[in-house]
Formats: sequence, structure tokens, C-alpha cells
Amino acid sequence: MTDHSLTALRAEATALITALGALTPDAWERPTRCEPWLVRDVVGHIITVLSRVPDMVAAPAPEHADTSATDYYRPDHRFSDTANTARIAAAQDRAAAPDVTTPTGDLSATVTAVVAACRDEPAGRVVRTRHGDAMLLTDFLTTRVAELAIHGLDVADALRETPCLTAPAARHLQHLLFGPDWRTAAGTLGWDPVTLLRKTTGRAPVTATEAATLTGVGLRRLTLG
Repeated sequence: MTDHSLTALRAEATALITALGALTPDAWERPTRCEPWLVRDVVGHIITVLSRVPDMVAAPAPEHADTSATDYYRPDHRFSDTANTARIAAAQDRAAAPDVTTPTGDLSATVTAVVAACRDEPAGRVVRTRHGDAMLLTDFLTTRVAELAIHGLDVADALRETPCLTAPAARHLQHLLFGPDWRTAAGTLGWDPVTLLRKTTGRAPVTATEAATLTGVGLRRLTLG
């Protein structure tokens, strides 16, 4: 499968893995805005959501897709209190290794497995998510790019470091957020890619004027846990 989603996923994951490789043990224990997660827990969550991809690809394919990448982030049971509690616990369990640097290797191995599972799949391959959605694999991979990039911001902010948002991921997510005319939307807003991602995902404040402009350029708002 040759697709921008897999290219963006590989680029963003590689950048994050490189950044994590430079962390001190203390840095892994820093609190993040995603309470009650520490840096290590956020990385554990990223590994968890990526690790589901190979099993999804190995499962039988639904006949047709019924959910887009944008619709995947709708406010339903997947963001309920019960789901959020399970999400928090899964990330903490994944990050509970005695050596806090273990998640870096786990993330690298997981990304390798995702790429291996997806690269030979046809462009129209459909997969079933754990929430019951039938999605094009390319659309589901887009949601994984979003998880990498958005939580990459959370990690960088917790460490007071420059985010590692890559150009392929930034372009891919702007398409997710604004649709085919994303270049016009980004030009109208005039923000750098990191600022744009922050303001469209609740990681930075938005003024009333900015909110109106975002609506005017067709922002597809995502519900994020």
C-alpha cells in the first residue's frame, strides 16, 4: 500500500522515537496535560493504539467502509467515562516496565509491525475497529497519525521541548481537519503547523475571532479523549 497516511505515520513515529531516545529517566516521570498520565503513560497510550493495527489487518475485512477518519472522532461511547477509565489504565499498564526507557524500544517495534502489516495491503482495504467502525485502512492510519502528532505535542510540552511535528504528518492532519481545500484554510489562518495543530485540538487557547475564522474555513472538529 502506497499512501500518504503510512508515509506520515512512519515519519512522525521516527521523529518521536528519536526524541524519546534522548530523555533522561526523570523526564519520563514528568506530568502531562493528559491527567493523570505521566510522559511514560502517554507513550504507553501511543503504543497501545498503534499495536491494534496488525490484528485489525489480520482479521476479515468488512464489505464496505461506513466511517471516515473525521467521523471516528465523534462524541459517542468511545469517549464515555467507562472508556476513558479503561484507556487510562491500559496506558499505565503498558508503561509499567521497571526500566522507564523500555517504551522507546516498544514503540519502535510496534511501528515496524504496523508498517509490515500494512505495506502490502490494497488501497481499498477495509478494517474493523474495536469500536465497531468499518473504515478504510488508510483512514484508520490517519487516526493513528493524529494520535502520534497530538500526543507528541503533549509530551513535548511536558518536557518544555520543541515539538517534533513532521511536515508529512502536518500536511496529512491539515487535510483531516479541513478537507481537500486544506491549503487554502491553512493560508487563511496564517499559523505555523504546530500552532495550527495546537489551536484545533484544544492544546492552545482560541479567541472568539479565531474560532469564527476556524468555522469559516471549514474546521472539522474532533472529539479527543
